[in-house]
Amino acid sequence: MNIHPIKRCLSLLAALLLILSALPVRGLAEEIEEGATGEILLSEYPQELIVGSPTELRGDFFTEMFGNDTSDIDVRTLIHGYNLVNWDQSQGVYVFDPTVVTGIRVMQDAQGNRTYFLILADDLFYSDGTPITAWDYAFSLLLMMAPEMEEIGAKIYRAEHIRGYDAYLTRRASALAGVEVLSDRQLAVTIDAAFMPFFYEIGLLLCVPYPISVIAPGCRVYDEGQGAFIGNIDRTVTEPIFTAELLRETVLNPETGYNSHPAVSSGPYTLTAFDGETAHFVINPYYKGSWVSRPELLPGYQPLEAEGAETVWPDSSTLPDNYTAVTDEEGNSVYLVRPSIERIAYRHVLSEDVPRLIAEDQLHLVNKLAYGPAINALIQSPEEIDVRMQNYPRLGMTFFSFSCEKPTVHEMAVRQAIAWCMDRDAITQAYTPYGVRVDGYYGMQKWEYLVVDGQIEAPVTLLPEGETAPAGMAEFQNLYATDETAYETMAAAWDALNLDHLTRYMVDTVRAEELLDEAGWTLNRSGKPYRPGIDDVRCKLVDDELVALDLTLLYPEGNHIVDTLEENFIRNLNEAGILLTLKAAPMDELLDSYYRRVERETDMIYLGTEFHVVVDPSITYATGDPILHQKWNNTFSDDEELYARAVEMRQTQPGDVFTYVTRWIAFQERYNQVLPTIPLYSNIYFDFYAPYLQNYDILAHTTWGQAIVMAYFGEDPEPVEEEAELEETEELGEGELAIDDL
Repeated sequence: MNIHPIKRCLSLLAALLLILSALPVRGLAEEIEEGATGEILLSEYPQELIVGSPTELRGDFFTEMFGNDTSDIDVRTLIHGYNLVNWDQSQGVYVFDPTVVTGIRVMQDAQGNRTYFLILADDLFYSDGTPITAWDYAFSLLLMMAPEMEEIGAKIYRAEHIRGYDAYLTRRASALAGVEVLSDRQLAVTIDAAFMPFFYEIGLLLCVPYPISVIAPGCRVYDEGQGAFIGNIDRTVTEPIFTAELLRETVLNPETGYNSHPAVSSGPYTLTAFDGETAHFVINPYYKGSWVSRPELLPGYQPLEAEGAETVWPDSSTLPDNYTAVTDEEGNSVYLVRPSIERIAYRHVLSEDVPRLIAEDQLHLVNKLAYGPAINALIQSPEEIDVRMQNYPRLGMTFFSFSCEKPTVHEMAVRQAIAWCMDRDAITQAYTPYGVRVDGYYGMQKWEYLVVDGQIEAPVTLLPEGETAPAGMAEFQNLYATDETAYETMAAAWDALNLDHLTRYMVDTVRAEELLDEAGWTLNRSGKPYRPGIDDVRCKLVDDELVALDLTLLYPEGNHIVDTLEENFIRNLNEAGILLTLKAAPMDELLDSYYRRVERETDMIYLGTEFHVVVDPSITYATGDPILHQKWNNTFSDDEELYARAVEMRQTQPGDVFTYVTRWIAFQERYNQVLPTIPLYSNIYFDFYAPYLQNYDILAHTTWGQAIVMAYFGEDPEPVEEEAELEETEELGEGELAIDDL
């Protein structure tokens, strides 16, 4: 799968923020001493880097099957490594990680099933020194879809793309035909022809290894020619050891279970302790390194075309000790980096406490800060407090999710009426002045949104005379032009893609009332005609039961969004005949309700999401498959057209970017109409950190857990002040901030 590299062209908002992100916020280092020669030296560095997050740690450190809290995702980045596949930011595609997969062969049979034969590196180890082999990856795939996991409350991996998945899951086959272990270093995974095409096809092979000796002691993976399966090590024992009872102990035990206390793992760090609030980590001594996919991130990188460059850089002889240069099987240089910060503590912090904790040196790094007052307090901090700052657009968004199984909000007209009562711009600005409302299922850093919003250049290539498009790519629209006229036509087609047809729900209580009238919400609590201004709430007969639009909204305890909802939402709802009660809940309770682990008693839930690079809403909004609808459709929406558009988007040929983006827009338009959730805002995140944390570059990574691997403790260099180079005639776009707004 080849996609032309996307060239970045940041919006004015992001560019202005990034100018500030390279600079110190205030002052000089607080703890300094003068050396014998008069130079300024930093004092002793902390023995443990303390990292804070405004999002609580739930302790789902194993997989997303038990929950997908943002902080837990970051922990997984720290402790689980050696994924078969990684996202290559330099190309904008998923690729096989060259430090894990050293050889690849792809074959397609007569039925159209595609098999990936993978050769794995022979120097992969868990944190206890146990070798990682192809059997471990097969175990991970089998474990993620095991009915035994579902029995203990997990949302199992819906691996319809793997050949033989359905037969294996329903016990019609004793082995998973699409996963074969050919040797300790050879793994084969077959993608079912019925599932293809899939735009992010290589992403279907995402898989990290998990230790069977810890999760399923007494068990092993077998392959006897029909595919992989889990069985007893002692074949004379006829009763299966791999059971829900076993997994309930090894995975969910609150003191030792792998979900919250995964002591043996494969990433750059290992978890040493977790008390429910703070997690502690230490470097994994067996970790060989994270693949650096972008050479410009290497220390001292200098491209050949740079002025004065005489040699190819980086040169392995001059790389720091924690960097390693190796050569893959094709002769290309591959660079690995191991962490140098020995110990890390990761904890939940209240946003309003962050400035104080940083000033008191009780917090060395805070990640994903969005709360405006806390951000402004740090930017305007006193001279004696030194703190560095980086900011970056968010992949995800915050939203109000509906419980669509409830008769109160089951109808699209009701959800639209609620949206017409919400002043999303005012709510956003009251909570974070660094947020921008969104009208669809995207965040401001999603590449599809950046393309249609004109913030990154369309991936059109004008081929030099005599050259042709790469093999297999010529068939795709608007990617490769052979002359200037064709290039202009293709560029114009990309420019025509937009989100102009999305409804921008503003405050319009008259429109809300019209929708409710049309949908039959015209009664009062006594079953008589509803009288605006007299009766407190609208009602309707639903299945012979009088249902009132008396709603409950669940929100996270301590979240300041509640401070603005009365003025900018609840009053407007009341005017339209809808009541809303706000209920604070611990994050565990809120997520249990959102994931429908319990019977829901709430009509709406306020929360946020951090999208993966690959977003497949055909699972999120599934309607056809009863299992998918029950297990994965958290809103329990039932709109067939929304689901159909999501499937159509997924089933785009890899590489056909124009078609994919066109279908992405069609999905956004239906989502914007159906509103299984009301999108609120996406925003600029801020990371603040101590000046001795060097080479921390969150802008180049997806999570702080990835960025910290390349960071180290060291003397704070003199900041290089940059001036904004802005065209005098350039105007601010809608929703963008001027420099004075900061």
